[in-house]
Amino acid sequence: MKRKGTAYGDEGFSEFIKMAFRRHLGHDESDYEKPVIGIANTFSEVNRCHSHLEPIVDAIKDGIIMAGGTPLEFPTISIGEMFTSPTTMLYRNLVAMDTEEMISAQPIDGVVLLGGCDKMAPAQLMGAASANKPAILFTGGPMNNGEYKGRTLGACSDCRYFWQEYKAGTVSDEEINDINKQLAPTAGHCMVMGSASTISSCSEALGMMLPGAAAVPATFNERMNLARQTGKTIVDQVRNNLTPSKIMTKKSFENAMKLLMAIGGSTNAVIHLIAIAKRLNIEITLDDFDRISSETPFIGNLRPAGKYQMQDLYFAGGIPAILKELEGLLHMDELTVTGKSLKENLKDVAVEPEYRDVIRTVSDPLHKDGGIVVLKGNLTPDGAIIKPKAVINKKMLKHRGKAVVFTSLDDMEERINDPELEVDENSVLILQNAGPVGAPGMPEAGMIPIPNKLLKQGIRDMVRISDCRMSGTAFGTVILHVAPEAAVGGPIGLVKTGDIINLDVDKKELNVEISEEEFAQRKAGWTQPENHGRGYEWLYRKHVLQANEGCDFDFMLPTNDGRENT
Repeated sequence: MKRKGTAYGDEGFSEFIKMAFRRHLGHDESDYEKPVIGIANTFSEVNRCHSHLEPIVDAIKDGIIMAGGTPLEFPTISIGEMFTSPTTMLYRNLVAMDTEEMISAQPIDGVVLLGGCDKMAPAQLMGAASANKPAILFTGGPMNNGEYKGRTLGACSDCRYFWQEYKAGTVSDEEINDINKQLAPTAGHCMVMGSASTISSCSEALGMMLPGAAAVPATFNERMNLARQTGKTIVDQVRNNLTPSKIMTKKSFENAMKLLMAIGGSTNAVIHLIAIAKRLNIEITLDDFDRISSETPFIGNLRPAGKYQMQDLYFAGGIPAILKELEGLLHMDELTVTGKSLKENLKDVAVEPEYRDVIRTVSDPLHKDGGIVVLKGNLTPDGAIIKPKAVINKKMLKHRGKAVVFTSLDDMEERINDPELEVDENSVLILQNAGPVGAPGMPEAGMIPIPNKLLKQGIRDMVRISDCRMSGTAFGTVILHVAPEAAVGGPIGLVKTGDIINLDVDKKELNVEISEEEFAQRKAGWTQPENHGRGYEWLYRKHVLQANEGCDFDFMLPTNDGRENT
């Protein structure tokens, strides 16, 4: 197979020297006449959700060899949500750049992307989309369910729930420690429908992952079998030149968006799907998400907006079963990594009656519309999002209250539990300067903590607004991704404590009750913060796009210099 060589100015010499250095693996010339498959191995002991990937890599290699290919494992950056400071979102684009350049630069014909934790799979799909060599995604899978005193536990919805109860004084020191031991009981990523599970699920709907691969728990035998099948599949993709641009079309993105709404998936997927699509010159907007949400029934009864977890979904038939229920709403002729259409992949799929509480029918859904609503108004002209089905106090979906403003993450941490803070259950907590540029990196701080003095009064939900994100495992009346963000002059940065905020989710509106003249006066007194610092953080602040645009770097979008995907 013809592959790009190292630039020595002599193509023959380039191939000669490469072969000399390959022989230490025991290979000979015939091995490189086969499809050469790279495995982007993101194993890491720091990234806990990827610490079990080595046996999976071995199974993928077995599949590649069985299908007549030659596997070559190589490392790329690996970031884990709990262990990356200040936030993994700051480094998603760096992972995407690393992935793209390694796919493009190395003499491989196709690639298996090995993901898992929240930002890894979207970053890998962004990079693979731009490189546009045959690619397939596989993940380490979700953890098994945890349990404490007969109650099923799920990371990290229960991390947040029990920590909040601990702060309220309803859970003891001993109990919180015992619970901590059971929250993440096995290898794998979070087992509720958080960001990791959501993007894996959406990848199935996009066609970039084998059917059923998203929900199989990390510890189950079937995950190893699917790893082997993934290795076989990528060899076929190379032989058929089945590239990401042939699979990830506008219609396949619409399929992924419909699945997202049907499972009550993470708000983070909105940013990621926009970013992946932009790498392929496909434009999807917040208005598309809002339209699709209004047309798509919520049928996946999954936490944090429902009752069950990924292990339960696996037994109920996984993502293929949900896609089968949605088939009347989907573009069923879209191509997938199997070389078959979505319709062909799902032809033998059915949901057993015993699992109808996990996966509802379209005619008898949990909710008639999807899990995400886009809000607009003078506080968020370019849009913000909320998960109404994950709201605890439904009365908060229509709310009018005084703003309590925190100007930064540090300000919030310093004052949120101050006994003298003027705040009550009707207040609207607002966090500024926590967006892509402001933080930087848009951390998962949007689930602003309920002040301790209110927790002890029994308050468990308040309206909270920010220009940052929250974990897909989180919950509450939390409005996120407000755009434009405060740090670039967005209206959220002009709000002051005491301003009246008006939220109406049914009308899809979010406004602050001040006049245009007052807004103009405040804007006239605003100055943009300077971009201090150096290196990657400086580059990030200078070039990152806003949340409604996917938060990619402006210079990573397709250009007219021959590198764009066609």
